[in-house]
Amino acid sequence: MRPEGKRLHPWLVGVVDLLMISIATVLALRFRLTLSVFSAAGDVLENTALASLFFVATWLVMLAFFGAYERDVFGAGTEEFKLVVNASFFTGALVATMAFLMQYPLSRGFFVLFFTIGVALLLVGRLFTRRVIQRLRNAGHFTEKVLLVGSPIYIAEVSQVLARESWLGYEVMGCLVPGVHAETASTTTGVPVLGLIEDVRSVVDEVSPDIVFFTAGAVKSSTQLRRLAWELEDNAHVQIIVAPNVTDVSSERVRIRPVAGLPLMHLGRSRSQLASNDAKRAFDVVGALLVLLLVWPVLLGLMIWIRRDDGGPALFRQTRVGREGREFTCLKLRSMAVDAEARLAAMEARDHVLFKSTDDPRITRPGRFIRRFSLDELPQLVNVLRGDMSLVGPRPPLPTEVEQYEDDMLRRLNVLPGMTGLWQVSGRSDLSWEDTVRLDLYYVDNWSMVQDLLILARTVTAVLASRGAY
Repeated sequence: MRPEGKRLHPWLVGVVDLLMISIATVLALRFRLTLSVFSAAGDVLENTALASLFFVATWLVMLAFFGAYERDVFGAGTEEFKLVVNASFFTGALVATMAFLMQYPLSRGFFVLFFTIGVALLLVGRLFTRRVIQRLRNAGHFTEKVLLVGSPIYIAEVSQVLARESWLGYEVMGCLVPGVHAETASTTTGVPVLGLIEDVRSVVDEVSPDIVFFTAGAVKSSTQLRRLAWELEDNAHVQIIVAPNVTDVSSERVRIRPVAGLPLMHLGRSRSQLASNDAKRAFDVVGALLVLLLVWPVLLGLMIWIRRDDGGPALFRQTRVGREGREFTCLKLRSMAVDAEARLAAMEARDHVLFKSTDDPRITRPGRFIRRFSLDELPQLVNVLRGDMSLVGPRPPLPTEVEQYEDDMLRRLNVLPGMTGLWQVSGRSDLSWEDTVRLDLYYVDNWSMVQDLLILARTVTAVLASRGAY
C-alpha cells in the first residue's frame, strides 16, 4: 500500500464525523423548537444558526487535537471511542465556558440536545467506518506490508495472529532471523526468510515494507535494538513496532512507565472480579427488562409456532454451568425435535467439546428460522433477570464440557456466562474450539463496560448477517 492510500482513512472518518455532527445540529435545533418541555423558541433559531458553524468546526478540531484521526486508532480496540468521548466532553466544556464569558445567548436546551445526540451519532459513525475499513482490509485494500524480525518461534506466533485477524490490515511479506536459524526458519514459520537480522537496513531498502515488526527474540540487548532503529530512522515511511512477549492483554491493563531509560510495562490485574460488580448487574437487569418489553410479542408468537409445529413444549430447558461452577437451568426456545437428546448418539463423533452441525437433521422447521437469527436465545433474558447469566460474557458450557476443561479453561467460570460475547460477534459456530476458548479467556481477563457495549452493538450486526449461526 502506498502512502497516499493511507491518507484515505482519516479523510473517510473525518467526512463521516462531519456528517454526524451536522445531523446532530439539525436534530437538536428541531427538537428544541418543537418539544413541549422547552420554553418558547424566541430568537433561538437566529442565535443557533450563527453559532452552529463554530460548534461544528470546534468539535472537529478537538477530535483532531485529541488524536482521534491518527491511523493507529482505526479498525481495532476501544481507544478510538475513548478519544471521541473525551474530545466531545472537552468541546462541550469549551463551548459552555466561551458562551458564559462572552455572555452569548446560547439555548441551554439546544446545548444539551446537541452534545447528547452528537456523541451518540459520532460513536455510531465510528462503528460504521470501522466496519467499512475492516471489510476493505479483509478484501485486501488498505493493507500494510510487514517485515517480521525475530526468532522463528515468535515469528510463527505473530504471523499466525496477523493471518487470522486479516481485518487488522497487516500483510506479512517476509522475515529476518538470527544466523543460527537461517536454514530452518522458512519451514518453521511458513514465512519467507529475506535475510538475517543484521541485514535489516538493506532488506528494508530492497523490499520497502510499511512496518518493521520486532518480535521477542529479535535482539540480544536493548543496545542492539536501538542501533537497528537508528539504521531505519532516515526511512520516513517505515514504522517500527516492538512486540513484547505478552499476548491477549488489553490496552486498559497496560501502562508504560519510563524509568532510568527503561520503558517498563506495568500489567494490571485480571479484571474478572470487576466483571461481577454491581454496575454490571444493574446494567444487565435494566437491559434485560427493556429488551423483554420490546420483544415479548415476538417471543409469544414464536412459542405458539413451535407448539403448533409438532405439539412439543415451546421451551427447552438444559443444565448449564455458570459462575464458579454453579449449575443452573438455561432457557431456550426449542429448535430441535423432542427426542433430540436421544438421537445425539447417532450423530457423527465430535471433533472437540463444542458440537454443532450445519446439517443437523434434528432441527425443526421453526428451529431453522429462530437459529438463523439467534431468536432461540431470547428466553435467556429470564436467566439474566434471575442472576444466572449476564447480557455479555463467555458462552454457558454444558457440565460434560466442563469435565473436559483443562486448567486454563476453568477461568471462563470466573464470571457469569453471557447471552452474547466475543465468541458470538466473531463467528459463533464458525470458530474453532481453540479460538472460542481464547476469546472467552480474553474477555474474562480484560473486561470493561466499554467492551460490553461494543459487543452488544456488534451482536446486532452479527445476528442480522447470520454469521456462523446454525
